[in-house]
Amino acid sequence: MYAIIESCGKQYKVVEGDVVFFEKLDAEEGKKVTFDHVVLVADGEKVEIGNPYVKGFKVEGKVVAHGKGKKIIVFKYKAKKNYKRKQGHRQPYTKVEITAIKKPAAKKTAPKAEEASAEKVEA
Repeated sequence: MYAIIESCGKQYKVVEGDVVFFEKLDAEEGKKVTFDHVVLVADGEKVEIGNPYVKGFKVEGKVVAHGKGKKIIVFKYKAKKNYKRKQGHRQPYTKVEITAIKKPAAKKTAPKAEEASAEKVEA
């Protein structure tokens, strides 16, 4: 079973047990995070696609660590104008381990009504 979730303006394909690097999330290390914006859920042959999100499904994960990504260099240059600017950037990230893909709870209101009516008929 896998799911596609939307977080931080991007979409991520996740499976239980995966470790995913999200853009910086406001959660402490060791805390649980829940992703409600589930776009797609696939379980073998059965696929559910949301409009825009699949109702009832949630993805839970545990924050493993925070950190910074690899440094990239932003270099601006204009020929023959003596213009050069060099700047580095390290994007912060949050490392999350996916613990569960939760299905919506099934409603069991109809059988209770039938049992109550059956008890009245017997009495």
